[in-house]
Amino acid sequence: MMNNKRAHSNSSWFRKGMKDGMPIALGYFAVAFTLGITARNAGLNALQATLASLTLNASAGEYVGFTLIAAGAGYVEIAIMELVANARYLLMSCALSQKLSEDVPLWQRLLIGYDVTDEIFGISIGVPGKLNPFYTFGAIVVAIPGWSGGTLLGVLMGNVLPLRAVSALSVGLYGMFIAIIIPAAKKEKIIAVLIAISFGLSFLVNKWSVFDSVSSGMKTILLTVLIAGAAAILFPVKEQEDDHEA
Repeated sequence: MMNNKRAHSNSSWFRKGMKDGMPIALGYFAVAFTLGITARNAGLNALQATLASLTLNASAGEYVGFTLIAAGAGYVEIAIMELVANARYLLMSCALSQKLSEDVPLWQRLLIGYDVTDEIFGISIGVPGKLNPFYTFGAIVVAIPGWSGGTLLGVLMGNVLPLRAVSALSVGLYGMFIAIIIPAAKKEKIIAVLIAISFGLSFLVNKWSVFDSVSSGMKTILLTVLIAGAAAILFPVKEQEDDHEA
């Protein structure tokens, strides 16, 4: 009986994850379309570009990789740059690990870690109480095809669309970010203030010439640690679980 209830709960969370992941998939499709064009210009065929998107679901990471491939960079250089560009996902993974119950098996943790993106992290971390892994699995199931499919069509059809139309597609991703942060900001004033501070500091860091030698990925990591650490010290949140899980 308990197994049946758990299976039903997992199924419900999986469907909810798919529903919440649909806007993410559409945003991914638009962004990945432009990445497909970049991959084609770097000399990759449709199969190679699609495999790259299946194994690396990260816009900045893929763009860096395709750019280095086009420049004829070596494997070591590409590996180091990918580590720097995607290092912020280590922080997101650590945060998500605190949302999981102790009985979540290793294979489920590894599967979540495979596709910790900004958007999937945003909806997963926003789940009240402990995170059911099947919610994230549902989002991943629809997000991955949107990402890899957009890359594929970008390689095959990228040169068909006007440049302005291709650039306009990426605007949808910013709307998706706004849809993730607005509900949390409306619910908690502290979060709203932290979001405003994050915007302000990000703008200043990118404008100050003293930070010109620091990569965008490293800037994101430093600001995340600084702002999140200060918020955790000044405004600690007690861990809560819903009554059913308790």
